[in-house]
Amino acid sequence: MNTAEMNAGMNAGTHTVPTRPAWYRRAHRVLASLFVLSVIATSVALAQAEPLLWMSYVPLFPLALLTLSGLVLLAQPHVRRWRARRS
Repeated sequence: MNTAEMNAGMNAGTHTVPTRPAWYRRAHRVLASLFVLSVIATSVALAQAEPLLWMSYVPLFPLALLTLSGLVLLAQPHVRRWRARRS
């Protein structure tokens, strides 16, 4: 067991504020869950005898947010390297 694993085990009960990249990843996961739930709800709504056609637009909002957060996560390592080279 290395030092990082030991520290992770010892600090498991403490509450820490997530760093910015960790916060982005967590938000991205939550948005992915919301997107999946909205797709399921849309599928159920459109499978009804009288489908609610406006429900077909519901997944677009979480999808747009998911795309933006994914682009941020994609750019983070590149920006970090670019900033490291500049300093």
